[in-house]
Amino acid sequence: MPTKVFPYLIRILATCSVAFNLQGAIELPATFGDHMVLQRDKPVPVWGWSDAGEEVKVSFGGKTASAKAGKDGRWEVRLPAMKASGQARELTVEGSEEIIIKDVLVGEVWVCSGQSNMEWSVNGALNPNEEKQAANHPKIRHIKVPKIPSDSHERNFKANWQVCSPATAGGFTAVGYYFGRALMQKLDVPIGLINSSWGGTRIEPWMPIEGYRIVRDQGFAQEVIKRVEAVDPSTEQGKARHLAGIQSMRDWIKQAEQAVQAGKFPPSRPATAQVGIGTSHQDPTRLYRGMIHPLVPYAIRGAIWYQGESNGNEGETYYHKKHGLVKGWRKVWNQGDFPFYWVQLANFTNDKKTPQGGDGYAKIRDAERMALDIPNSGMAVIMDIGETSDIHPKNKQDVGKRLAQWALAQTYGQDVVPSGPLYEKMTVENGKTRIHFKHIGKGLIIGKKDGLKPTEEIVIDAKLERFAIAGKDKTWVWAEAVIDGDTVLVSHPDVPVPVAVRYAYSANPLGANLYNREGFPASPFRTDDW
Repeated sequence: MPTKVFPYLIRILATCSVAFNLQGAIELPATFGDHMVLQRDKPVPVWGWSDAGEEVKVSFGGKTASAKAGKDGRWEVRLPAMKASGQARELTVEGSEEIIIKDVLVGEVWVCSGQSNMEWSVNGALNPNEEKQAANHPKIRHIKVPKIPSDSHERNFKANWQVCSPATAGGFTAVGYYFGRALMQKLDVPIGLINSSWGGTRIEPWMPIEGYRIVRDQGFAQEVIKRVEAVDPSTEQGKARHLAGIQSMRDWIKQAEQAVQAGKFPPSRPATAQVGIGTSHQDPTRLYRGMIHPLVPYAIRGAIWYQGESNGNEGETYYHKKHGLVKGWRKVWNQGDFPFYWVQLANFTNDKKTPQGGDGYAKIRDAERMALDIPNSGMAVIMDIGETSDIHPKNKQDVGKRLAQWALAQTYGQDVVPSGPLYEKMTVENGKTRIHFKHIGKGLIIGKKDGLKPTEEIVIDAKLERFAIAGKDKTWVWAEAVIDGDTVLVSHPDVPVPVAVRYAYSANPLGANLYNREGFPASPFRTDDW
């Protein structure tokens, strides 16, 4: 019969075939290949699969480590921490065969993940030809994880590392490339970019089940945990479901054979034979299982994340999902609270210009801002470089630079301000609200950003825009806002007793113009929870 008649059994047979093919050979994850970058200053796990009980030796840079494959054929060694090196060297794996990986550098490795704005390539961003011509950076390396949704925790994929050059850079993640380029220029070390992204995806499929369990007090997490555990073969319930599905398929095969022998069409395949988390790449945990899990436990410095458009109607729930994502990845990687920096969604769609705001992406941006309570995290604000009619702003250069600014300040300890002003607290005095900020840098300014040009301070006829204020009646009006030292005073004559302030809290707050002198925009914020 055609193979499409037996998709469930074909998958099982294919898995068995892969296992048989491994006999007498060593298999390495795709991340271990020519032109790879190893993480500096951290122990480096190297792992793979071979015959059970086989002794495997890994050598690199004068260091050697050995391990014996377990019953499942998996082995893992840890090379000691190494200093950064742009010298091309070989990593050797010896067992039943010898594998030599060439042109291996040691530097900084970052995972780049999210949806289309992370997947967006240099070819599609601003000035692609000029950028590619200048992309002679052989110490930047990039690998793109293929799109593999999965119910199983996949152990590998097919992909190759590429050396950055005018011929290859066009296919790199633009945000990742500009982030990595900024780091390389400041740190003078090799940069490895692991690009695991998929346009149009929600956050749920990228979260591991461990992340859902971390936020299990949330209703959405409880539903996912119940759904996954019901089909997970490691649970009694899941095992029973799979065994029942296999038995129903066996029964169907007998009936189908009898029908065909009798010259009749076979009966429909039993629905109970299809047991899984889902069939879509948007189903919970399925992109983590197929596209992130194969990377674990590759030594990394951290992760950058650009996603949220597909969850754009959310607010507080996205805050909890971000906690589940970040903490879940950290748990499975077991490399501590590694840095995790994300991009706040850009301004987009028509400007309704109502003082209360709350339309479009306003609520999810606020959730992204609130999620900065996650330790060792940061957020690039790009409210000034979005495009009203395009959900994919082409200026990815500034996005990468602003993510890199967080890394330089918070991860690499450089004396730079990590971002623009972030709301810290509000006080009320004499009928006015005083807004205090973190990351004011050299001071607050009224600014304007035009394309790739540096932010320009506006002095003549300058006025802060997009501040709104409300009293106890929760009626919002446009406010008068002025910079007062390192704070902003917000007031309105019709609101003598103010209780809340909002700034740029709308889908496309055109004219929002609060910056610090370093040229970074203030994040939208609200002081209320209405």
